Amino acid sequence: MTSLFNFGSKVVKDIKDEADSEAHQILRQYMSDKDGSQSEGETIPGIIHPGATGVNYCTDRATANGFSMDDPEWANLGQGAPEVGDLPGGPARPMVIDMNQWGVEVNEYAPTAGVKELREAVANMYNLEYRNDKPSQYTWENVCIVPGGRAGMARIAAVIGDVYCGYQIPEYTTYSEVLSVFKRLIPIPTALHAKDKYKLNIDDLKREIQNLNLSVVIASNPRNPTGQCISGDELRDLVHLSRDRTTVILDEFYSWYQYPDDPKNLGTSLSGAQYVEDVNKDPVVLINGLTKGFRLPGWRVCWVVGPKDLISAISQSGSFLDGGASHVLQMAAIPLLENARVQQDKISLQKAFRIKRDHVLSRLERMGLPVTVPPVATFYIWLDLSKLNSPISNGLTFFEELLREKTICVPGIFFDINPSHRRNLFHSPCHHFVRLSFGPDMQQLDRGLDAIERLLKKHNETPHLLGKE
Repeated sequence: MTSLFNFGSKVVKDIKDEADSEAHQILRQYMSDKDGSQSEGETIPGIIHPGATGVNYCTDRATANGFSMDDPEWANLGQGAPEVGDLPGGPARPMVIDMNQWGVEVNEYAPTAGVKELREAVANMYNLEYRNDKPSQYTWENVCIVPGGRAGMARIAAVIGDVYCGYQIPEYTTYSEVLSVFKRLIPIPTALHAKDKYKLNIDDLKREIQNLNLSVVIASNPRNPTGQCISGDELRDLVHLSRDRTTVILDEFYSWYQYPDDPKNLGTSLSGAQYVEDVNKDPVVLINGLTKGFRLPGWRVCWVVGPKDLISAISQSGSFLDGGASHVLQMAAIPLLENARVQQDKISLQKAFRIKRDHVLSRLERMGLPVTVPPVATFYIWLDLSKLNSPISNGLTFFEELLREKTICVPGIFFDINPSHRRNLFHSPCHHFVRLSFGPDMQQLDRGLDAIERLLKKHNETPHLLGKE
């Protein structure tokens, strides 16, 4: 395969179709190789590749360009992972686990619904933060511990019947694979727009529920990748839609990543739990865990919160899907959910990540890449490239060129949840975007931003001869 771009003395015309773009053809070939449709010879009988997430594709492409996790010259602004070290003012990071305190039984399998003590701790955390004044309270029976957010999503999808499932784009990339593999969920997308600051229109959603008979609505909140939130009255109204026999599933992994202007509001977080009336009757399902807020992605200890009947069902699905989360790490997680520590953790996180967010936004603006809809939550920047000149005005080409500068981002098309991959990639509303993560530490952020600056400079100074030899 030729290099992505051949430098020459002239600029070819703007490309308007994926067939004319080598970056897009690399992606199409990758998808074909994964699903076996273009493979030479006989494939393994009965095996169909489910597809990889966009982040996996980006990592594979980066590896093909020389990336390795321990190479200090690379910056990974693609993977959705927060820095995991100490933060100023935050509690000490857990580094040692003494298993003697739990006895030899901790080496046994944990229940597929999770350790009861941890389930109680999660329920207590939600009640203190969101339901302190409400008669209906979560108990351990409203919580299921799962080995990661994806496992939680898969367990839920496994117990949902033949239904229409509504979601909005741009949205978290893994939903695409979930909606592809679990065929009983019929995906019904709607697009959110930058001109509306990616705001969810509840009235439009109500009409879709009625007209399309949506039985399930799924959304990340705060939203990945746009960094926006459904909050206040809008979140209340979204939760209340569940009372019309529509299950509302909220992926709340970024609930701690709030950046309030008033210091008095530091430590507050976001959850639909605040607006649930009856925890066992309202079909509202919340997914969260240690991964993002607690900054412990390697522990793979997460939870699903919802009505008892749902928790019973996904406990059963876990018995054949994943078998449950680590017993040892579940026990080690219990003291991390103590209220005083949780508040200290949230405040230190919000202060540190606000500094990083503002730093990245400022540097991008100085490069001539102002962010039109800056994030109010999460640790992502949804960067619009449309004002750049071709070819780096599309996210996939920008991504490939940035790999040459040893930095990873995620092309926006991966957040256009398109389970069947039928749409021409150039027609995607996410075509001119990339997602940048400010999850890494400041040193790595600056290394990545320096790479973007070099890319823009090279593109401005050196004409490109685009295409294949």
